[in-house]
Amino acid sequence: MSFVLLTGAGFSYNWGGWLANEVFEYLLGCTEINDNHRRLLWDCKRAGGFEDALAQLRQNYNHQKSAADENALRGMEAAIIGMFNYMNQSLAKAQFEPQNDMDYLVRTFLAKFDAIFTLNQDLLLEHYYLDGNVALARSRKWNGWSIPGMKLLNPNPQVFDPVGQKAAMLTPDLGNLREQPGAQPYFKLHGSTNWIGGEGQTRLLVIGGNKSGEINRHPVLTWYHKRFKEHLSGARLMVIGYSFGDHHINEMIMQAADSGFRLFIIDPQGVDVLNKQNPMHIQVATELITKLQPRIMGASRRSFAATFGHDRVEHAKLMRFFE
Repeated sequence: MSFVLLTGAGFSYNWGGWLANEVFEYLLGCTEINDNHRRLLWDCKRAGGFEDALAQLRQNYNHQKSAADENALRGMEAAIIGMFNYMNQSLAKAQFEPQNDMDYLVRTFLAKFDAIFTLNQDLLLEHYYLDGNVALARSRKWNGWSIPGMKLLNPNPQVFDPVGQKAAMLTPDLGNLREQPGAQPYFKLHGSTNWIGGEGQTRLLVIGGNKSGEINRHPVLTWYHKRFKEHLSGARLMVIGYSFGDHHINEMIMQAADSGFRLFIIDPQGVDVLNKQNPMHIQVATELITKLQPRIMGASRRSFAATFGHDRVEHAKLMRFFE
């Protein structure tokens, strides 16, 4: 049996990362955002937040191709990239481990998974986990880590320091779409703030509406989603901080339910995160609950700081996932 981890924005939130509604509030104060942007952000707040606003700007530009629509889109994109840069700088100063007991380190916990998938585009794990700690974990399961299908954008042959370069700019390496033996794979399903490879060599980020369409435009992300589906079959999946709001991700998880997989949820709402109250998501919620309820093996509503700090009872509950 394999153990798979999927993280969403609620995972980085444990170290100060922002959730979608906090991103919305940050964008309102950005210099790149004008009054038209702000009106659009407020209009989209209830339906889907800043991602819906970005999707509408993209749709306008793709339909009209006017200079005004392009300027509006680029302004919003610049503000979002700036937001990620600001957040990454702050995350780099966070205290990752609540305490120093090897058995209760977050790093020890992460090293137990056969594959880590994330919907996040920040650099939290690049800063604190993707280094020698993977190989040094008590389980001795891994001799290192890898971000499959990606390589350094501008490698310096004189100074090659994998630890120092861990948050450097990366670009797709389509000739190397494979998992490395002995290296724990880390898949960023929606790209990353430090990836270059979009149209015109822009950031490789999937944000906004039509995520499936955007993913299909990038071979490395298409392959990542294929691997996610393959890893889920018959596995135990732990989901941390994902609100089950992405249809294409939910579809793969629901399909895996038919393979006999098991699910453990870490979220402040516990299993209730599946119960969407928004009328737009009632049908989706019914499907999720019907499919996933029989496969759920538990949940945790407590914070990472508490669970990996002093809450031995909750930590023990999490560790049952691996038994």
